[in-house]
Amino acid sequence: MPEIKRITLPYQASLLSLYQALRSLPYPALLDSNHDEFPDTRFDILVADPLARVCAKQNTFHLEWRDEQQAQPLYTITKTDSPLALLEQLLTLSTQESWAKNAPKELPFVGGLLGYYAYECGHYVETLPDNVQHDISLDQLSVGLYGWTIISSHAEQKTELIITPWCSQQEEEKLLSLINKALDNTDKPLANQALDGISKAASFALKAPFTSNMTAHQYQTKFDKVKDYILSGDCYQVNLAQRFSTQYTGDPMDAYLRLREVCPTPFSAFMELGEQQTILSHSPERFLLCDQGRVESKPIKGTIARGATPAEDKANADTLLASEKDRAENLMIVDLLRNDLGRTCLTGSINVPKLFALESYANVHHLVSTVEGRIDGADQSIRVFHESFPGGSITGAPKIRSMEIIDELEPHERSVYCGSIAYFSVNGQMDSSITIRTLVADHGQLHCWAGGGLVADSKYHEEYQETFTKVGKLTHTLEDDFLK
Repeated sequence: MPEIKRITLPYQASLLSLYQALRSLPYPALLDSNHDEFPDTRFDILVADPLARVCAKQNTFHLEWRDEQQAQPLYTITKTDSPLALLEQLLTLSTQESWAKNAPKELPFVGGLLGYYAYECGHYVETLPDNVQHDISLDQLSVGLYGWTIISSHAEQKTELIITPWCSQQEEEKLLSLINKALDNTDKPLANQALDGISKAASFALKAPFTSNMTAHQYQTKFDKVKDYILSGDCYQVNLAQRFSTQYTGDPMDAYLRLREVCPTPFSAFMELGEQQTILSHSPERFLLCDQGRVESKPIKGTIARGATPAEDKANADTLLASEKDRAENLMIVDLLRNDLGRTCLTGSINVPKLFALESYANVHHLVSTVEGRIDGADQSIRVFHESFPGGSITGAPKIRSMEIIDELEPHERSVYCGSIAYFSVNGQMDSSITIRTLVADHGQLHCWAGGGLVADSKYHEEYQETFTKVGKLTHTLEDDFLK
């Protein structure tokens, strides 16, 4: 009976240098936990060269097999009318493999699906209007079926190459050759190599400062419109975002490494999607986790800037914890997520073990709650994810009406912002982020976004400033270090 292979590598506190060694392969992706800054984060994951890829954009989608010209595809797929249904079918077929059923449960990813969902994938879940300008060329969905992975388990200080029976001997040998070359060519820890040489002379450069797609007056007009909708009873909360854009040259990896250094987050990711298309995500927010049947979501709602001194910082944190407005906002989203998870989790399994907990990052404090449920079946995690997408913390409540208002008021597509980067392992494990604090590099254009949840007692100046507080660490760092 075929089984997965587990090949032990020298422990890597970061997989950045191994990513550099493998990034010439198609569709590489690094899920980067910044374990040194966030010791509770357990794993880093690196993949590349998928056996197949599902991609979608504005009501067209397809499944492409890597070896379609040379051999029969791995599975025969029944025709579907949705890329989400196609992905669910692909995961179900994969989890039925005998080796997948026997795969170790303690590993987060042993092969399976990994990729990103843009915010606009919500159109595959609900019937929604589409009036925004689509000016970003990235697919709205790009998920690969990966046959090998490198995992660093930080709690055990162990790095492994996981090879599934989907991989040929030739592919395994090529992969090991690339890895061994990277390991042999260094006399320093690999975790430090990719961080060397980050300076103003790096190849990455901005051509101009970031500019918003809204003036302050335009934002206020949209803010007032949201308040009108809330007061008329259309909704309770709407997440209104603005987009910041510029042009760049060079390698976005330089930008990612610099941002990783100054604003580390536990759900960081670097994904290359083809010629001049890259995702640089520095998200602090989990969307959904599935760990041996337990589903967890940790919505963020409530933000305040860090203080300049320890005393000011503590005062700001105490203010956030005591804020009735932020607590009410957070509770709305907790209720929304309880409803979303209730669509697919086992009856009676939904609970809220943590409400209004404080989490602190480089530039802000956040108010974070935890919602849990349970599922049964290794292929059910993707159904929970799809039925809950996009995360309620970045839409508003009620979700569908809020998304309709977002479509009406925001001039451009959100793309990867407020979507998710996710993996669905054949052993039933799953984890995903909400892609806030995320940049999209697209053929010389660089975009990032920031928004906030507007409620009845929101104040324009506070909400407008909060968007700059959230995005400022990203934009100011890149402008200070890379603007020529």
